[in-house]
Amino acid sequence: MFWEFQLSLRKVQMASAKCLLAVESGKNLHQALFEIQNANSFTQQEYAQLMDISYGVQRFSGSLKFYLNALLNRHIQDKICDSLLRVALYQLSYTRNMEHAVVNEAVIASDRIANGKYKSLVNAILRRFLREKKSIQSAAQKNRVARDNFPLWWLKRLEKDYPQNARKIIDCAATHPPMTLRINCRKTCGKEYISLLKQHDIDAILLDDYAVRLDKGVPVSQLPHFADGFVSVQDFGAQRAAYILDVKDGERVLDACCAPGGKTTHILELANCDMTALDIDNKRLSQVAENLSRLNFQAKLHACDAAKTEEWFDGKLFDAILADVPCTASGVVRRNPDIKWLRRPNDAAKTANQQIPLLDNLWSCLKTGGRMLFATCSIFQEENVHQKDAFLLRNPNASCKVEEVLLPNENHDGFYYALLEKN
Repeated sequence: MFWEFQLSLRKVQMASAKCLLAVESGKNLHQALFEIQNANSFTQQEYAQLMDISYGVQRFSGSLKFYLNALLNRHIQDKICDSLLRVALYQLSYTRNMEHAVVNEAVIASDRIANGKYKSLVNAILRRFLREKKSIQSAAQKNRVARDNFPLWWLKRLEKDYPQNARKIIDCAATHPPMTLRINCRKTCGKEYISLLKQHDIDAILLDDYAVRLDKGVPVSQLPHFADGFVSVQDFGAQRAAYILDVKDGERVLDACCAPGGKTTHILELANCDMTALDIDNKRLSQVAENLSRLNFQAKLHACDAAKTEEWFDGKLFDAILADVPCTASGVVRRNPDIKWLRRPNDAAKTANQQIPLLDNLWSCLKTGGRMLFATCSIFQEENVHQKDAFLLRNPNASCKVEEVLLPNENHDGFYYALLEKN
C-alpha cells in the first residue's frame, strides 16, 4: 500500500508540474487540467490531489517563485524541473503532506527529466528549504508580490480603486472559494433544503431564503435531489443578477452571453417568461441546454455573436436583457487563481472596448420602458463603473436605476451590476 502511495504521489507531482507549465504557456487552468486528465489515467483520489496542487500553486505563485529564487544561485534552464520544484515547495509550505515523502518522490520524479541531470539539485534544493524554511518565508513577507500573491500592477490598481478594501480583497483571494447552492424556489426553500442536507450529513448555513453555503464542498451527485432540479451550484454574488433584473411573467427576455446557464435558469425559476439565450461558443451552449433540461425549462438557444444582431435578432423587441458581458474576470480570482498571472495591465481597457459595440447593439433590441442589466464578474473599474458612465453619455435615452459593486468576501466573488432603463 505504501509503495502504491509513493507511485501515486510522484505521478501527481509530475502531472501538476506539467499543468503549471501549460498555464504559463498561456492556457487557462481549467483547460490544462482537462487535457492532462484525458491524457492520463487517474484514480479519483489522485485527480483530487492534482486539482488541489494545481490550484494551490496558482494561488500562491508569488510566494513559490520567491522561495525558489532564494534557493537558487542561477535560474534552472529546464522548465519542467523548475515547475516540479514549485509543486514540491507548495506541498511543503501549504499542505499536510509528509515532508520526507514529498521530497523523496519529487527526487524520484526528477529522475525522468533530462536523464536524471537535475536529480541531485532537486534533492539539495528541497532539503535546504526544509532547513531554512522559516527564514525564507520571513524574507518573503518583505516582498509585496511574494507576500500578497498578486502581480504588482494588480496590487497598485486595487489600492487605487478600493483604498479602504484592497487588503480584504487580497486576503480573500488566498482562501478557498465556498460552494454555494441556489435553491429552486419552485421546488423548495432554503430552510427545507438545509434539513435535507443534514439528513445526508452535509453541514451548511443559510445566506438568504434561497441560498445555502456548504461548510465543505461535495460532488453534486451527493446533493439531495440535484438531478431532480431542486438545487443548482451558483455563487451567491452571481445570484443577484436575476433579482435585480426582476423579470415578470410573460415578458420577452434575452440572456445575451448565457453560458453555462446559471443566470438563465435562475430567471426561469423566478418567472414564466419567453427566454432567448445566446452564446458565441456552441460547446458551452450545450452546457446551458443540459442545465435547462435538468431543471425542466425551455429556452430558444442560439450559438452566435450577440453583438452581430443581424445574425440572430428577429426584430421583436425585448422587455428585459441580461448583458453579462466578457471581461477580465478579475472578481473571481479566488475561484480561478490562474487569472492573476495570465492577465496583463492593459487587458481591462481592451475588454472594455470590446464591450462597447455589444452593449450598444443589445440596447437597440430593447423596448422603450424596458431594462438591460449590464453585468461583469470584474472589479476593474474600466470594465464596470467607467463603462456604465460612458454608456449613459452615448445613450441619452438610458438611465441607471440600480448599481451594485460586490467586492469578494467569504460569501461571494466580485461582481458589478448596473440596471439600465430605456426612457
